[in-house]
Amino acid sequence: MRLVTRTLFAALFAATTTLAGPLAALADADRLVIDLVDEPTSLDPHLQWNPDSYYVYRNIFDNLLTRDDEGEIIPQIATEWEQVSDTETVFTIRDDVTFHDGSPLTAEDVVYSVKRITDPEFGSPQLSQFESITNAEVLEDGRVKLTTATGYPALFAQLVKLSIVPKAIVEEMGREAFNRAPIGSGPYKFDSWQRGVEVGLVRNDDYWGDAGPFPAAVFRAVPDASTRVANLTSGASDLVVGMDPDLAAQLEASDGVSPVSALTERVAYLSVNRNKPGLDDPRLRKAIAHAIDRELLVEGLLGGFDNPVGQMLTPAHVGWIEGLEGVPYDPDAARALIAEVGEPATRPFSFATSPVFDQRIVQALQQMLGEVGLTVNIEMTDMATYLQKSQSPPEQAPDLGFGRWSCACQDADGVLYPLLHSSSSWSRVRDDDLDVLLESARSEMDPDRRQELYGQIHEWIAEEVPQVPLYQAAIIYGASDNLEWSPTPNESLFLNRMGWSE
Repeated sequence: MRLVTRTLFAALFAATTTLAGPLAALADADRLVIDLVDEPTSLDPHLQWNPDSYYVYRNIFDNLLTRDDEGEIIPQIATEWEQVSDTETVFTIRDDVTFHDGSPLTAEDVVYSVKRITDPEFGSPQLSQFESITNAEVLEDGRVKLTTATGYPALFAQLVKLSIVPKAIVEEMGREAFNRAPIGSGPYKFDSWQRGVEVGLVRNDDYWGDAGPFPAAVFRAVPDASTRVANLTSGASDLVVGMDPDLAAQLEASDGVSPVSALTERVAYLSVNRNKPGLDDPRLRKAIAHAIDRELLVEGLLGGFDNPVGQMLTPAHVGWIEGLEGVPYDPDAARALIAEVGEPATRPFSFATSPVFDQRIVQALQQMLGEVGLTVNIEMTDMATYLQKSQSPPEQAPDLGFGRWSCACQDADGVLYPLLHSSSSWSRVRDDDLDVLLESARSEMDPDRRQELYGQIHEWIAEEVPQVPLYQAAIIYGASDNLEWSPTPNESLFLNRMGWSE
């Protein structure tokens, strides 16, 4: 093998295959049990954007629009819509939906939800996804009109993530209380939250749409992957997330359970903080990019499930440039650039990660960078702390960080704008020229011209290296053979799209 040695592979395999004892409570057809990596950081859909939160709250809330299992945008709370101009779209709102307390969902709740998530003072981490919306209003006929600052071709792709919250209830309960016990209109109701352990949901028997097949569902926090496997094979859980290829192989050899996977729109990347000493030199950032062998990561560690990419998108996104390779793997070029940088490249660099990520990849990246002469120290924290660090001011954020970004929108704007625009809490880049490009691309209604703008942005990324794109991530679940369900690229766990057979 090349940079990542057989010894490292053996050690990483051993670290991920030691089974722990299963949890005591068993799953059954009446109580679907799902093991996550971490507990949700928030159940308020406007307060956080990470997989473990999304898996849960997306079943509690309905969104303005949604995607079907084939990825097409379809109605949910909005039954139809009309784009009356480049900047104005009018939505017809369902009149047969009630929240879990029995109160009706109205156009006023839709407008409130839009204004809440787009209010800078509210501080939603999703703000950059929606800030093109400048106004929301209820029309005389009860429809809702959204106005954007300019043309915004990604509007409908973003609105599949806009959860509708009840205005009166949120205002009465207050932000913190609503987060602890959310009330939505979705197919499942919030039941309980035992912090650090599990979130319980119960079926909404008055749901306007397709009812969930399970009377109850439990989402448990199980950070250790081998424990998740043990729970599944023992019958203590029905569905587990965060499997790697080695664990998937274990499931293949077990009775009654199987691995299921799909390529997602999630792009894995190494973030490089160009505001920190040493990393403020583009030569060192380029050296880091040259040091990383994407093909080896995918074939050697990820079992070929994933897809190497040289740009900060996946082929599933609008804005993907076919044939663009990015910075090539070239360790000799990396060493030469590091030698040119000299003393600033000799300090230790911090590398932020969380247990939710595949630590074999993190350790392999650390070794690849070490092979070209850099000292990299991994800093492991829980997901909530990791997210807090990731949204810190650039001068306070870690030197390096492993990320896997999904906008659940399949549009370049949902990836590149939040990760690169200076207004975003996720971005560590402050560049006026890049901001102009990003703003132009997000407002350009001509598809060909928009694609040209994203090509320029990809070229900027390859030259300036604020991130090193790695691969289009596959997601691997473990599931009971009784569970009828197929994973989708947007990584949603819609309970009411599942089934059960004995």
